[in-house]
Amino acid sequence: MVQDDGKGEIVASGSAPREKKLNVFARIALFIRQVFAELRKVVTPTRQELLKYTAVVLGFVVIMMALVYGMDFVFLWVTTQVFGVPA
Repeated sequence: MVQDDGKGEIVASGSAPREKKLNVFARIALFIRQVFAELRKVVTPTRQELLKYTAVVLGFVVIMMALVYGMDFVFLWVTTQVFGVPA
């Protein structure tokens, strides 16, 4: 059902006949092995990349805040024009 390929990754074999389902502890162990295999693939960004990504996210947040503020201002103005201001 599950086998290691040449690179040490855990993959499901497609040509193997259907086997009995693994017990709960074997499935937990398989899950943990797969998590560690995926974590080995993670690449940490450099300081320059991290600063660039942070700037992009902050820029996007500022633009979205301006857009929401602008829409709020327009909707407030339209609502005031339609319903008026109580005296």
